Amino acid sequence: MKEELLFFERGDFAEYQEQKKLDGYVIESVTKYTNDNSLIQDLDIYEKIIDITAFSAYIFNNTIQYYAEGILNQFNDSVIFIADKKYMDDFKFELRFCFEEFNDLVLENKLSNSQDNSNKLVNRHKKIIDLSEDELGVFFADFRERLYGHDKFKDEFCDLVRTFKIFNKIKEHKILSLFLLGESGVGKTEVARTIYKCLGGKKKIAKVNFGNYSSEFSLSSLIGSSRGYIGSEDGEIFIRVRDTDIGVILIDEFEKSNASLFNYFLDVLESGKIISSMADEIDLNGFIIIFTSNISKEDFPLRISPELRSRFDYKGQFTLLYDEDKKKYVEFRINSIVRKINKDYETQLPDNLFEYFLDVIDVSKFTNMRDLNKKIKRTFVEYISTEQEKTDKLEEISSQSKISIGRKILNAFKL
Repeated sequence: MKEELLFFERGDFAEYQEQKKLDGYVIESVTKYTNDNSLIQDLDIYEKIIDITAFSAYIFNNTIQYYAEGILNQFNDSVIFIADKKYMDDFKFELRFCFEEFNDLVLENKLSNSQDNSNKLVNRHKKIIDLSEDELGVFFADFRERLYGHDKFKDEFCDLVRTFKIFNKIKEHKILSLFLLGESGVGKTEVARTIYKCLGGKKKIAKVNFGNYSSEFSLSSLIGSSRGYIGSEDGEIFIRVRDTDIGVILIDEFEKSNASLFNYFLDVLESGKIISSMADEIDLNGFIIIFTSNISKEDFPLRISPELRSRFDYKGQFTLLYDEDKKKYVEFRINSIVRKINKDYETQLPDNLFEYFLDVIDVSKFTNMRDLNKKIKRTFVEYISTEQEKTDKLEEISSQSKISIGRKILNAFKL
């Protein structure tokens, strides 16, 4: 008879898995061994923990005792066995001849009291609903300044957020969802990044690109596979949300996915939670999710189901920026580059350098902001190289050696 069966709370499973991983253990589903009994003989009791939750499938046809006893008796008595606490009562009775004891699994850092820690993860994300009225005013001002063009959207977004805060407070609106249409490079993804920065993000925005999710296994990649299978640890969206510090999620190229993922996000927007294949949950209450797509306004109703379309709080098409907005963007980018380089490399690039760039770059030729940004970078390198050439010529005339700003920067970047 085995020593004990430990029951875990679903909300604690991921943390327990991480703790045991540090101890050199891997948690595997008993299904792996029921499919091939010969693997049991080679199991290393110091490396593997067996989750027998899958036996719950036999509860309803009253075959669990017969089936489980036949499998469990083949394992070494020192193997660690765990199971979902949801099935504790059934397992205690049906497996009474398999285990000497049935106990709760206790995490090493579990609080001594019984308070529920299932929301511990989401509580560390800063969200827009956390802002006071004064802080919200500062956020809107910063958002308007950082996001170039799209003035109509910025006005509508401010109204959306204020409405969201009110109805979230009375528990009627959990997630603020935006669906942004438009050609590549017009600023759709920049909306998500700007919100993230304006909320003080220090890590990385939680971004999932659905251009990589067109296969039949895409849902498993997103939310994880069943325990005991390769890739079962975590799906990408859980990793991205856990690794970020702000309650903003960017779902890029949403239209490139398939029906299973569309249905999954329909459920997310309804429940306010992301749920893994192992039934682990992350509460997204107060989050903003931005969906972007390159499809046209006309294709939108053809590609996205009516049920899902109705769940988006905002649906809007982004168009190309006006030249004046592009010029403001050039000014912003150059001023940002100048500040960083002057600070990091102790140089003195002129504060009005953006005026030179506006003379050199014809913004009317650019319909894609990414291309404009690439042009700014190339022009900046050309400017630095030109400054060094000027200094080299002066040195030949005066026979004096002088390290120019251009040379300092070129040396710093080993150019």
